[in-house]
Amino acid sequence: MPRWNHGLVIGKFLPPHLGHKFLIDTARSQVDRLTVMICDRPEYGVDGRLRADWLEEIHPDCEILLIHDDLPDDDSYLWAENTKRVLGKSPDVVFTSEDYGGPYSRFLGCDHVLVDKAREAVPCSGTLIRSNPHEHLNFLAPCVRAHFVKRICVLGAESSGTTTLAQALAERYQTDWVPEYGREYWIEKMRKGEEEHWTEDEFVHIATEQSRREDIAARTANRVLFCDTDAFATSLWFQRYMDRRSETVEAVPKDRPYALYFLTDVNIPFEQDGYRDGEHIRHWMHDLFIDRLTETHRPYHLLTGPHEARLNEALSTLTSIGIPPP
Repeated sequence: MPRWNHGLVIGKFLPPHLGHKFLIDTARSQVDRLTVMICDRPEYGVDGRLRADWLEEIHPDCEILLIHDDLPDDDSYLWAENTKRVLGKSPDVVFTSEDYGGPYSRFLGCDHVLVDKAREAVPCSGTLIRSNPHEHLNFLAPCVRAHFVKRICVLGAESSGTTTLAQALAERYQTDWVPEYGREYWIEKMRKGEEEHWTEDEFVHIATEQSRREDIAARTANRVLFCDTDAFATSLWFQRYMDRRSETVEAVPKDRPYALYFLTDVNIPFEQDGYRDGEHIRHWMHDLFIDRLTETHRPYHLLTGPHEARLNEALSTLTSIGIPPP
């Protein structure tokens, strides 16, 4: 049976890691209800609402509160008074892994449980993870891990080698890649004999589903995730098929995090597999990719020549921006 009614865990959770999870799970097992209070300041770097969303997913049986942090870190009395104001009263117990827990709980007038101060159960800390997130992804829950995985998008006109390159890079980096959902959708559309009829909603669906699949893959990727096209590219294909731009489709990829785009050149032979528009459209699409990548200030690198040369240049470029292969 729980020893206390209402417990509290408080911290920055910058970012939430498995050490925090151990602390929260330990606390939850000993109380009827647990409040997890997240402190936020603009300079913390990782948005407070995002950290709250992560903890709500990881700990759905806890009450997650996001508060503005404008108090001195070392003033336990002020923190206790602020906590009572936020909660309406003192909790019955505070769980921490730090020395501040003692004076903080005394000012609250509640019990204190110190959990794994030596970090023996889970040997990690926020400082350790922030120093090099890529090296410590295994200490992060999938939803948090996805935030720190670097995303690289490979895009280009038809039959320009995007899939071949994305697969090759994923194999070299021992990680996952995300296939092009739009191609899957197009093949099914042709099978039904509906290739002559497109709607804006279809492109919104394609862009949204591409993004959803990518976000799922990022949860388990090894340091970096390679994407064979993205929602941004879908907005360009909308322009190709509908002969206009769409604010609705273009809104889907806004603010999605990519470390770099690789644009594959069209200076390789065109291969018709029965599902492609044709070679006549390749150069126009290639120029459109360049124009829109430039217009939207997306970082991109043009890869040209045969496959092996493209792969080697891609590996060199990724190493230069701090993402070397293993």
